[in-house]
Amino acid sequence: MRLRPKSRTTSEPKSTETSEPKSNLPKDPDAFVTAFIESIQGHRLTAALEMVSDDCEYDNVPITKVFGRSAIEQTLGGFLAECSAYEWLIHHQVSSGDLEHGVVMNERTDRFEIDGRWVDLDVAGLFVISNGKIALWRDYFDREIFTKALAAK
Repeated sequence: MRLRPKSRTTSEPKSTETSEPKSNLPKDPDAFVTAFIESIQGHRLTAALEMVSDDCEYDNVPITKVFGRSAIEQTLGGFLAECSAYEWLIHHQVSSGDLEHGVVMNERTDRFEIDGRWVDLDVAGLFVISNGKIALWRDYFDREIFTKALAAK
């Protein structure tokens, strides 16, 4: 198991989306999930979705659960489209296993700029990797805090 602090990166809107070649994908669960998050932050949602299984479960625990790439794209892409910028700060991340069967857990602050104001969300994320793809992505956060922060805009 590895434990390491992560660096801060910021996402700003870009006009085009590109996909990363599969040969550049990381070879261990920790780096795989980090690359997944960096793809989302870099406005490469299509590349990120190539890293999830066809039937991936995406569970925003206090809100909703969806299955499959298109449902994840609709849910996540729809929300991110409302943001003028966003950044996901990984404070701690642990991993075990390999890309055939691995688990990654992280503690993050997901930040979203909406209507010129930043909204911060403390998140605990769980990623299960199976056969080289993310098969389960579960984010735990306080829905009430997030709802109040969004309403304060």
